Amino acid sequence: MIIQLNGRAISTEAKSLSELLIEQQIDMACVATAFNGTFVPKSHYDTQLLDEGCQLEVLSPMQGG
Repeated sequence: MIIQLNGRAISTEAKSLSELLIEQQIDMACVATAFNGTFVPKSHYDTQLLDEGCQLEVLSPMQGG
């Protein structure tokens, strides 16, 4: 299926948010995510299912000042 990840279209076989993060080699422990504009707690990564055309934002905290 085709989804939007951080503003770009990607093709994925992942069914859940956790599968997508593993597929994309993104460390789940170090990111915050939003699914179609709604924050997803880490405890829901396994149960958040992906849909064709969904929009995901995956953000890493930044340090510095």
